[in-house]
Amino acid sequence: MRPTNLLALLTLGSLAACSSGGSGAEQAAGGPIAVKATDTGCEVARTQVDAGTSVFAITNGGQKVTEFYVYAPGDRVMAEVENIAPGLSRNLHVELPAGTYETACKPGMTGKGIRGQLTVSGSAAPLTDDAALLAATDSYSRYVKSQTAALEEKTAEFVAAVKAGDVAKSKALFPVARTYWERIEPVAEIFGDLDPRTDGREEVTEEGLKFGGFHKIEQDLWQTGDISKSGPIADQLMADVKEVVTKANAEKLSPLQLANGAKALLDEVASGKITGEEDRYSHTDLWDFNANIDGSKAAIASLRPVLEERDPALVKTLDTEFANVDATLGKHRAGDGWKLHTDLSQADLKELTDAINALAEPISRVAAVVAKKA
Repeated sequence: MRPTNLLALLTLGSLAACSSGGSGAEQAAGGPIAVKATDTGCEVARTQVDAGTSVFAITNGGQKVTEFYVYAPGDRVMAEVENIAPGLSRNLHVELPAGTYETACKPGMTGKGIRGQLTVSGSAAPLTDDAALLAATDSYSRYVKSQTAALEEKTAEFVAAVKAGDVAKSKALFPVARTYWERIEPVAEIFGDLDPRTDGREEVTEEGLKFGGFHKIEQDLWQTGDISKSGPIADQLMADVKEVVTKANAEKLSPLQLANGAKALLDEVASGKITGEEDRYSHTDLWDFNANIDGSKAAIASLRPVLEERDPALVKTLDTEFANVDATLGKHRAGDGWKLHTDLSQADLKELTDAINALAEPISRVAAVVAKKA
């Protein structure tokens, strides 16, 4: 994710300034685990932690926007936080069972990152021992299954149009199929290289991956208009989507993954959709923007009973700010879809940025509320 203009940097700075509150797991023995991220280093204060919920407090002392990840073996993403601007900090709550993990800082938000070992030992009752949190994850899993079913169906239609050489139909189906991907992107991102293979932009070549998936076909459709050789790419896209669907439907999520995912989707809006970087050939970014907001709402809706019990004032604020984002984005409807990013003025983009920033702050507090013992 790379900001391409001043607006993007302002967005990243505002979102990165949001951090989770100091309750729940942060009050546990040992407190937050400090992470000093720079452009060349990733200093994690503790590399051995107890099983259960941990909080990483990441401060970016470098000159590049950075990310922080906790990986299980096979680059399985347990938790991540993006868009930490220089000089700012973010907290990341993560629930980890005993095992061996890796931490990673990604200066410039590219590559495999600066990695270190993390050992988790002992045992702890999972957050889903709380009946309300278990109900939240079950509810969200049903949402994921509904979206993956539509993702597979619409991707199949898109792939068929590409293989038939129907440029107009392929262009029409491109943002529709991606809607379902963007709604569940935090889950789709869990599974190693599957996300960059499916949805990686051209920069994935810098990470040693082949440029393919949705965005390579997007390039062919809008940049050259020639999809006569795009069939194999479309077939691979379909295979990867099916694999994501199978894995996503089988995944047992932690309640913190719902909370972190709701925030991560706003980071996705900030880093790629508002800037126009995501769909740089088709300029259909507002379709993705709306889908990311839909997905964030779904995660919060699943957690709503817990949040209403533990922090009703936060729920009220979230409702207000989601409504504000919907109203602001709704100004840019075009028929059944959305205006192209290139049709928006700088004033339009600033208004959308302000709405996202206002929502990002209360959403950044959700994970701490979820981690707090009932």
